[in-house]
Amino acid sequence: MSAPFGEPVLPGFRPDPSVCRVGADYYLVTSSFEWFPGLPVFQSRDLVHWRRVGSALDRPSQLDLDGCAPSRGLFAPTIRHHDGVFHLVCTLMDGPGHFVVTATDPAGPWSEPHWLEGEGFDPSLFFDDGPTGDGRAWFTATRVLDEAAGRTEIWMREYLPGERRLTGPEHVLWSGSRPGARWSEAPHLYRIGDGYLLLTAEGGTAEDHSVVAARAEHVTGPYEGAPGNPLLPPAEGPVTCTGHADLVRTPHGDWRAVLLGVRPGSALGRETFLARVAWDDGWPVFSPVAHTAPRRPLHDDFATLSADWSTLRTPRTRFWTTGDGLRLRLRPERLGERAVPSLLARPQEQPDCDVSTELRFTAAAPGEQAGLAVVLDDDAHLLLLRTAEGLSLQRGPDVLARVALPPGPVRLGVRVRGLTHTFAHAAPDGDWRDLATVEAGFLTPLFTSVQHGLYATSNGRPSGNHAHFPWFHVGYPSRR
Repeated sequence: MSAPFGEPVLPGFRPDPSVCRVGADYYLVTSSFEWFPGLPVFQSRDLVHWRRVGSALDRPSQLDLDGCAPSRGLFAPTIRHHDGVFHLVCTLMDGPGHFVVTATDPAGPWSEPHWLEGEGFDPSLFFDDGPTGDGRAWFTATRVLDEAAGRTEIWMREYLPGERRLTGPEHVLWSGSRPGARWSEAPHLYRIGDGYLLLTAEGGTAEDHSVVAARAEHVTGPYEGAPGNPLLPPAEGPVTCTGHADLVRTPHGDWRAVLLGVRPGSALGRETFLARVAWDDGWPVFSPVAHTAPRRPLHDDFATLSADWSTLRTPRTRFWTTGDGLRLRLRPERLGERAVPSLLARPQEQPDCDVSTELRFTAAAPGEQAGLAVVLDDDAHLLLLRTAEGLSLQRGPDVLARVALPPGPVRLGVRVRGLTHTFAHAAPDGDWRDLATVEAGFLTPLFTSVQHGLYATSNGRPSGNHAHFPWFHVGYPSRR
């Protein structure tokens, strides 16, 4: 690689990116696992500056995440455009499996899922509709042969876009770049010149993650690996775990790739990065883009609820209102259960940040609590909560610190510096007072990443109470 990566183009919880271009616009989707709404959709004109236009799965009828375990749910989508229609394929793990949703506008609405046959995960679509293509479409995915050994294979069947279903025989395309290859996955097919290029990830999604390529004269194979595989080897330095790449061609004929990577030393998990792509003897050559992203502070007064706020699993009824700040209804569900707690969260986007909110809440019964949440998943989170007894910092059921508070509004905050979290509180017009500092190495992501949120619970009892959050703020310390 010719240059180090800089900032991600989509920071925070944005793993497994897939991209397509329609005219001057690029559209990108990422995985969302157990969080709802599912499969965020982004739009850009330059592949660097992105805005979220919606989610592909934003209705409970489309996505059942009931009981979904951490880091399960929606794995690795692919978005493609064909004949005026966007096709998005994904896998609901521990559920019915592969599906496709379609839309004529990437902002939605998207269709109800059409469930597809076949095993595995990491599905993709290829429309062979270029100047020398035959107009057929193909569905590829990864399936596991030996979980313990990490042995997988890439399989393919024909896809009928008008009927949203698979047809015809199955073809096995690839099982890795060398004997004993581990976790050959994330397949994408492209028409390059007179042949076909298969791009996959290999080595697992941690430090050994890499990008490999193979090509064939016919779409069904046989595929021959690149002599230099892996073409994007395991990365070392300020960005690691690079892989799961998807290629796109610019309006000027240049090639780019989006891919995931990790900035070690924080709980940000897998983010979306950008690479330039050149060609050497028909094989892609990746040159990381050292892009420095602006760190714009966020202040949300909840006039509406933006698409960046998510819930754990699928909410069957709304437990929040907006317009006069955010009001969360206290419900019996709580973090730590495989349920839908009264939690709204958004991804942490930088290793260092300052998060704060104002809380107006009085506990009406024992066990009622509300406040600020730092959440990786059900099993790993930190909560700064107002209770009937005062202010409490909790890790799961364990109380790490406690302080008495007078009645009335209180500001809650956390200063995040990598994995060091300092929790603080203040009167609405008073100075901040530190409560405790937590070295939160346990917030180490698997497939998801840390999010900051607002939370309320009645801890197993019915309640008619609400917690009111007039605003939510994220700031960034100055760079040195």
